[in-house]
Amino acid sequence: MELSWEIIGALFLVASMAGFIDAIAGGGGMLTVPALLAAGLPPAQALATNKLQSSFGSFSASLYFVRNGLVKLKDMRLAIACTFAGSAVGALSVQVIDAGILTNLIPVLLVGISLYFLFAPDAGKGGGTPKLSEAAFAFSVGTGIGFYDGFFGPGTGSLFTVCFVVIAQLGIVEATARTKVLNFTSNIAALILFVIAGLPVWKVGLAMAVGGFIGARLGAKVVVTKGRNLIRPMVVTVSMVMAVKLLVEQNPQWFS
Repeated sequence: MELSWEIIGALFLVASMAGFIDAIAGGGGMLTVPALLAAGLPPAQALATNKLQSSFGSFSASLYFVRNGLVKLKDMRLAIACTFAGSAVGALSVQVIDAGILTNLIPVLLVGISLYFLFAPDAGKGGGTPKLSEAAFAFSVGTGIGFYDGFFGPGTGSLFTVCFVVIAQLGIVEATARTKVLNFTSNIAALILFVIAGLPVWKVGLAMAVGGFIGARLGAKVVVTKGRNLIRPMVVTVSMVMAVKLLVEQNPQWFS
């Protein structure tokens, strides 16, 4: 598929902004997927190309968090394995299972996440007793949300973050850092299957990947330097915007 360099440049800028937002609060796909569709990519290629570029952004943020000591990969080995397996199964399942149930459920979950962080003043401070062991968390949350990301995707970052905060009782900065590691894991698992199917548009995806890598690096730095005071309102805002966007797409008659 041939696109002009002007359009590719515009997609690069969109990916840069999306990478920045995604590193802080998730939801970068809200910008990149519509931009790819508007550029003329068919839906399957748009989703595959988005996974290609978002893999670079999530890798950039994850690398920054690891280097700054917010994440120890050896402590997340089981969660990474479970998330990879769940995402791979989800990416295969979406080809044969109707995603209608999830499309109706996820806006409700996103609104719930927004309200939780908005009205729970101690959310994200960390230090509480985890409600599940690390193994149980990996098998339930890692596999479950990994499956969701491979199957459908919107709001994955918000779901991981709220689980790390509520179930694992982590501070929101550490939760965000771990979220990006699992985001990268699920992105790679789904991307491998998309590549096997020959779906990504490489020239577009790699151009956006550069923008996403840069944007995510800057966003990750903001997480480390600004911390909880910025992440909480960003998660609330992004989750609510995603919920409204999905509701508008699913029920246009409500807004006509």
